[in-house]
Amino acid sequence: MLNKTISKSEVRNYVKETILAKIEKLKNFLDFTLEASREIKKTPKYDSMREEMQEEIYQMQKQLAALHDLKQKLNKVLNAPSERVNIGSLVFTNKARFYISVSLGEFFFEGDRFYAISEESPMAKIMFGKKPGDTFLLNNISQTIESVM
Repeated sequence: MLNKTISKSEVRNYVKETILAKIEKLKNFLDFTLEASREIKKTPKYDSMREEMQEEIYQMQKQLAALHDLKQKLNKVLNAPSERVNIGSLVFTNKARFYISVSLGEFFFEGDRFYAISEESPMAKIMFGKKPGDTFLLNNISQTIESVM
């Protein structure tokens, strides 16, 4: 892939849209589950089902809060170009492509695999301050930075 065809702002927008889509999907599922939990008959034989649904609702609310947190963190990520790896950088190595922003994980953009990683991740920490041509080793895997946007 030619990284010159990739725009950092397009990647950022894609990550943001992905987070927003996950929030919307989870909200819809949460609303559906809340409505279903209200419709369960209030008799003792349905107690265990209501308890399971309440636990599911609680877990979805936690996931929703985490997604909102990701959205807020992404809003704080700068989109300025840089020569050295820092938060907001789009980093191309000889093995992978990383967007140092939020911990969203693997995603596909323009037909290629990227990893959205947080600044606290071991990968981001080891890359911080490095520039194209620099090499680093993590988990016995050597990588060379080809470009930084």
